[in-house]
Amino acid sequence: MWLPEGLVSLAATRLRRDGVRPEMSKDALRRIVEEDYESTASYSQRKGLVEDLNAFLSIMKPGDGVCAPSGGKLYVGEITGVAEREVLEDGRSILRRPVDWQATGYPYDDLPEGLQQKLSVQHDVADLTTVQALVDGLGRSDEELADEAGDTSGGTSDEIAVITARRKVELPEPSEEFAQELLVHDAAWLREVRDLLADERQLIFYGPPGTGKTYLAQELAEFLGGGPERVKLVQFHPSYAYEDFFEGFRPQEDPETRQVAFRLTAGPLRELADLASSEGNRHIPHFLIIDEINRANLAKVFGELYFLLEYRNRSVRLTYSGDDFALPPNLFVIGTMNTADRSIALVDAAMRRRFAFVELSPRTEPTRGLLRRWLAAEERGTEPADLLDELNRRISDPDFQVGPSYLMKAGVYRDGGMERTWRTKILPLLEEYHYGEDVKVEQRYGLASLRDAIAPPPA
Repeated sequence: MWLPEGLVSLAATRLRRDGVRPEMSKDALRRIVEEDYESTASYSQRKGLVEDLNAFLSIMKPGDGVCAPSGGKLYVGEITGVAEREVLEDGRSILRRPVDWQATGYPYDDLPEGLQQKLSVQHDVADLTTVQALVDGLGRSDEELADEAGDTSGGTSDEIAVITARRKVELPEPSEEFAQELLVHDAAWLREVRDLLADERQLIFYGPPGTGKTYLAQELAEFLGGGPERVKLVQFHPSYAYEDFFEGFRPQEDPETRQVAFRLTAGPLRELADLASSEGNRHIPHFLIIDEINRANLAKVFGELYFLLEYRNRSVRLTYSGDDFALPPNLFVIGTMNTADRSIALVDAAMRRRFAFVELSPRTEPTRGLLRRWLAAEERGTEPADLLDELNRRISDPDFQVGPSYLMKAGVYRDGGMERTWRTKILPLLEEYHYGEDVKVEQRYGLASLRDAIAPPPA
């Protein structure tokens, strides 16, 4: 009845007829709701009702905008009067405010993502102040807004605010120079990774140890985000939990009383999300790097955030704080996964559906030729690359092949460095791979055997 009758309403059948006034404080409202709804509403329902009544009676003012989703469309109007009480024909009671509704609605699926996030909260009344510019721009194209802004003289116009709010998050295009800096074989590969991030916003680099997954994730995130201050790195481990990752109660000492109490504390994801969604940052890419993402119990760590990874245009009610939370559109997640720890086939289906997977393996570029490109840049001989190729040829399982980063360190090329690295870094990996098997690791993968294999035939 809102649209034809020009109003917006809130159910108030069990609310006392007298004594509820617009200027009433929230504490007074809380006492009334506790008394009037004690036997008919749960604790959480009463808490939500207090917030809704306070917004409807005291925060809303004539002249404020109001939105109502209905029938797959969003309708927009303007509040024109104060709150009043009305008893309907069936005996139910409502609080109502007169509203001047626009004649047409806007298709819900075409609304900006930020506005859809706010509209998806589980409340009767939701504050849309932070997305007001998106509401103001509904029904007007960018060209129309630009023309109107051009006709505005002096100051910052509402049209400019709408154009700013509409700006899409753009990731810079990797250049040939950046590809050469990373020793990537082709900048087109980096551009493809950039496009995957732009489309999916979540990506995992996977491969055996030593393939540069974490290094590439950090360098790429800093390039696309514009600096290290917009990148946060966390490393998962078997005891990592939701409370460590997002938010939870942790012991903290009061600096004055020196007493310890449990307080709600934000984790790295909540901190980065708050930073990315703050004023002035909403169009700047921010990156969360999750190193060794497959070493934790992912369902335990992500909790209800699993839903948000797939449905970025929605929000969820948080477990601890009770806030409505949505992942900012400018927040990107890059994970790294060591396939020697766990095969990619064993990552749960929910995770595979929410992330794009990019392989970094000695059998494929850019990892396959990385060591040769590094040796050429350092003006060193090709023997280390030949040794590594021969070693990986002898390893049947690609998840246990050895990456080039083991041989891309200055210590390898000091006296005895190659032998030391092979003995203390590479052979122990292969001993673990063949644990319980009757394989002579030194004889099969030792430097002497490999050098004999790559030696040129006698003249």
